[in-house]
Amino acid sequence: MTQPFTPPSHHDILLLLVQVAMLLLAARVMGELAQRLGQPTVVGEILAGILLGPSVLSGIIPGVGEWLVPQTQTQGYLLEVISLLGAMFMLLITGLETDIGLIRRQARTAIGVSLGGITVTFASGFVLGQFIPDSLLADPDRRTVFALFIATAMSISAIPVIAKVLFDLRLMRRDIGQTILASGMTDDTVGWILLSIVAGLAAGEAITFNSVAESAGAVLLFMTFSFTAGRWIVKRALSLVQGSFNIRERVLTLVVVLMFAWGALTQALNLEAVLGAFVVGILFSMTRSLPSEVIHTIERIAMGIFAPIFFAVAGLKVNIGSLLSLDLILVALIVIAVATGGKIVGTYLGARLIGGRDHWTALSFGAGLNARGAMEIIIATIGLSLGILTQDMFSIIVVMAMATSLMAPFALRWTLSHVEPSQQELARLRQEELAENSLLANVRRVLMPVRVRENSSPYSQIEARILERLNSRTNISVTLMTVTRPEGRGAAASYLDKLAALFTSEPVTKKVAVGDNVGGLILDEAQKDYNLMVLGAPEGPRSTEVLFTPIVDFLMRTSPCPTLLVRGSEVAEDWQPRRVLIATNGSMAARRASEVGFALAAPDGEAIILQVVEQAVSDLRFDATGEMLQRQQINAGRAVDELRELGSLQGVLTRAEVVTSRSPDQAIVDHAKRLGVDLIVLGASVSVGSERLYLGPRVERILANCPCPALVVNS
Repeated sequence: MTQPFTPPSHHDILLLLVQVAMLLLAARVMGELAQRLGQPTVVGEILAGILLGPSVLSGIIPGVGEWLVPQTQTQGYLLEVISLLGAMFMLLITGLETDIGLIRRQARTAIGVSLGGITVTFASGFVLGQFIPDSLLADPDRRTVFALFIATAMSISAIPVIAKVLFDLRLMRRDIGQTILASGMTDDTVGWILLSIVAGLAAGEAITFNSVAESAGAVLLFMTFSFTAGRWIVKRALSLVQGSFNIRERVLTLVVVLMFAWGALTQALNLEAVLGAFVVGILFSMTRSLPSEVIHTIERIAMGIFAPIFFAVAGLKVNIGSLLSLDLILVALIVIAVATGGKIVGTYLGARLIGGRDHWTALSFGAGLNARGAMEIIIATIGLSLGILTQDMFSIIVVMAMATSLMAPFALRWTLSHVEPSQQELARLRQEELAENSLLANVRRVLMPVRVRENSSPYSQIEARILERLNSRTNISVTLMTVTRPEGRGAAASYLDKLAALFTSEPVTKKVAVGDNVGGLILDEAQKDYNLMVLGAPEGPRSTEVLFTPIVDFLMRTSPCPTLLVRGSEVAEDWQPRRVLIATNGSMAARRASEVGFALAAPDGEAIILQVVEQAVSDLRFDATGEMLQRQQINAGRAVDELRELGSLQGVLTRAEVVTSRSPDQAIVDHAKRLGVDLIVLGASVSVGSERLYLGPRVERILANCPCPALVVNS
């Protein structure tokens, strides 16, 4: 009996190592060359495989081909496994970058463009499939399955290629770029569902109502499970791993494990494993607490290793020499023309009739979405492995994918030269420009350590209101944590339950740690992928040795992430930060504090930006005519005007003031009293190496005397 773990022969392993090394090296070199020529890297990576394969090098020197092109089934299987990993990682990245909110915001135009593009392209592809010569069909008796496959393949766009083109053309944040991406995401989602149905049909003996219903039912079952129980599983697994494990790269491991698990599930349903990778990527993209570093790591693994190998393997399968007949060249040109024409006509009609867009904008959607690239290669590889495509037809589809990807940058440049951005879009772009290096943009997980009290204090209420407001702007996940002795675990859990009731928008995670080293336990938790820590300090500065409390001071100094310190005071039960005073001095810390202040300002309230220019007594600070003081006032005016513009662009009623005073901290306190503000926001940069928490004399005096709650942003 054959042993289950019998390894391939020594020679087969040797060939695999040589093939992977040569394909990866050639793919990266050719990808770099393509990028320097202004083309997507995927084009160079496919060309690398074509150059090494039977089309060029292996065809000219057969001895080289024996080392680079698999010669036996075992060698082919080994290389296909590596290639499958590349396809799964590519689809995982595509899913992770799928922005459901973006699709919702651009829903009408995206749906119109996607509906038109898929419908017309699918119909034209199906008709084309009816006329492809029998010699290009793996099984002429199953022409309907072949035609459905060709129609599905032509319907899908390549998000990685499109994103690369938009990035190169600096269109990623333009409205038209976002709509193209949203439409492409919709295309891919529908296309992969269609592909799974066609793949299910290909596995059967004949197309019947039952076979179609069975394939469609499998997709529906999988999608229903994924976006109900599956979404819960992903969320809970992520929370468990982030909260209970300390090993490095724990979240990365979880994402890859679930990628394979979802791939196994789709494979068990006679669907394609790549669909499982795509869907689990979407599920992770919908969670609030997936660290951006994990996505970047997966991108590096996929784009730096597996994807180049996958595309090079696809190119290795292409034999251009076999296409150098008049008949096959004609078929290839027709396929390219039908794919391009169907996508452009369909997206144009959808954008015009449903989206209500103008002529040139509608053309731009077709120009961008016509790029097939990576996704088309994946689909063609699946078709070849399922026995739907012949080798020649596979090569024709790869050529079509490369041709449409090469067209996209030139077509987009031409159409977009006729498109003028709207004033609303220009305002949004200006807002994003002003909000560069944003603190809140990277906040996903927030840790809020609390001390157990008999009742949830008004100070915790202030912190909860602040986090609620931030959540409405940035969609965050909050963890409440307390540290207690073993005998106090029950009381601590009950207290967190009461405190959690203050958070009305989303359920929070509650965590009770047992031990005596309170600061150390909180810091250990903060290391687990948190982006922000919120600390409460009911009282202002109290002594020269301890600014707030020993624990709060320690955490402010040593926190591995930015911190918000809430200095509380007695407030009404319905307290809201309707009027926020943002004290600024033009520093980066003050700018980031302003960003937080704008996020907290109530929709019916306002944000007041105040900069106090210190009027010194010494003549060394300004000359007799007061010119230096005047210059300081002018510079302060420019700084607050820029912040006012940023606040206004975020939809916040904002006003800016510059005052001159010999006591800036007293001027800020007096301003807060006169205006009756609900919250003062201050910026600070805490030195992590100091043994005592030091916020600066001005900030500490404001905290000691402010008439309302205050928030210190340590970015």
